Amino acid sequence: MSEIAELTNEAPKAKSPAECFDVLIVGAGISGVGAAYHLTKQRAGTSFVVLEGLESFGGTWLTHRYPGARSDSDLYTFGYRFKPWVGPPIATAAEIRKYIGEVIDENDLARHIRYNHQVGKATWSSEDGLWTVEAVDKSTGEPVTITANFLWMCQGYYRHSEGYTPDWPGMKAFKGHIVHPQTWPEDLDYRGKKVVVIGSGATTATVAPAIADEVEHLTVVQRSPTYFLPGRNVDDMADTLRALEIPEEWIHEIVRRQRLKIQDEFTRRSFEEPEQVKRELLAAVAKYLPQEEVAKNFTPRYRPWRQRIAFVPDGDLFKAAAAGKISVVTDEIGRFTEKGLKLKSGQELEADIVITATGFNLCVLGDIDFVVDGKPIDFAQTVTYRGMMFTGVPNMVWIFGYFRASWTLRVDLVADFVCRLLGHMQGKGTTKVEVALRPEDADMPLAAWIDPENFNPGYLMRSMHLLPKRGGKREWAHTQDYWRERSEIPALDLDGPEFVYAGRPAATKVVAA
Repeated sequence: MSEIAELTNEAPKAKSPAECFDVLIVGAGISGVGAAYHLTKQRAGTSFVVLEGLESFGGTWLTHRYPGARSDSDLYTFGYRFKPWVGPPIATAAEIRKYIGEVIDENDLARHIRYNHQVGKATWSSEDGLWTVEAVDKSTGEPVTITANFLWMCQGYYRHSEGYTPDWPGMKAFKGHIVHPQTWPEDLDYRGKKVVVIGSGATTATVAPAIADEVEHLTVVQRSPTYFLPGRNVDDMADTLRALEIPEEWIHEIVRRQRLKIQDEFTRRSFEEPEQVKRELLAAVAKYLPQEEVAKNFTPRYRPWRQRIAFVPDGDLFKAAAAGKISVVTDEIGRFTEKGLKLKSGQELEADIVITATGFNLCVLGDIDFVVDGKPIDFAQTVTYRGMMFTGVPNMVWIFGYFRASWTLRVDLVADFVCRLLGHMQGKGTTKVEVALRPEDADMPLAAWIDPENFNPGYLMRSMHLLPKRGGKREWAHTQDYWRERSEIPALDLDGPEFVYAGRPAATKVVAA
């Protein structure tokens, strides 16, 4: 029996020898493509492969095909630090995919990416110093086995195959269509129809104004309001610098720094003076809608930044509401009926189409089965190191971005860390690294991945029990604080007691075919 079969307790199968790489990246969305770029630039000569379960690159920006799909972060900070953004701050899904595609083409990354490869299991062997990754090539149905010394998880944080839709009474009785934006049918005809959108977040704020002109009428039903930030979808500083013929690389960096400074100040103020920030956000909405409408349907019950604040470009959602194309109802759903919805207040809404913009299903590390030296890993029993690594799980890093800042900011930061860590391991002549609690951490209290008092969107609250634990010290938590991490992570002591190295020098390691 082969060594791999012994570790997985499976009988050996006749198959070709597994390919072996230095690094295996899971996911070819904005995180995975960024990781691949940094490997080529910072670790030239490192062999790597990217496995992507979808048919092409882009992740979110490939699967989100509903009308108007766009970013809710500005592209000067959501874009990579190394690739200037030259369009409007808020971009469509197609524009973002084009941007990611340019990174792939300009840096010859396509040859490293394998699409339609769904990873199902990853097994670590300390004896071999390798991960064995089992996947399926969905285009052929054939199993694929690849080994790698280091696993870089860039698959995101939610399940692309299906969104979250609550199970309301009477859904089967409804005679119309129920659609989740994440699985939007290409042939859905909403023209001239009565449409109800359930939800109050960024997806609702995107899809509702995008289709409002074409439907008979659109009603947004929300259990409670959320905060939005309306504004012009332009950047005056960027346009001024372009008029002065400043190089795009300089413009990108200058505007990026300015926006990060503004975001840092806004985040700080949301904690220190929440009532004032609340008044400012509601006043911005009141420029489009009557005060009574703002008070009734756009005034949240929580303080700013306990959930993500979406930017509404040019106030399109509020303009459509002011024009009577969109009605907003703050109520709870009692049940579906044959013709639509009956709310708990007794109000009935007729609908031909109900769009459930009700959030994601959280996906912890790609729903992959992880095994370390023969033992299955339950990530809920691990403790995270800075939201990147996990106790008891060697040679693996996960990119989990920011809630109060653009996701991609952490892609660049974590990529620097991984590349430095790989170089450090090479210099030490080791093949294995993991993080472990130090003696001084023995009595450290453990808690949920994110403090729900500070951030509590529904998709996190529903699945928090599946995520790794955080400790009471900064190094044992995902602090969500980009503005400190951008100086902390580059300065990490890779020989600190939390890093445990082992393994034979790579030059003497023999990997059996």
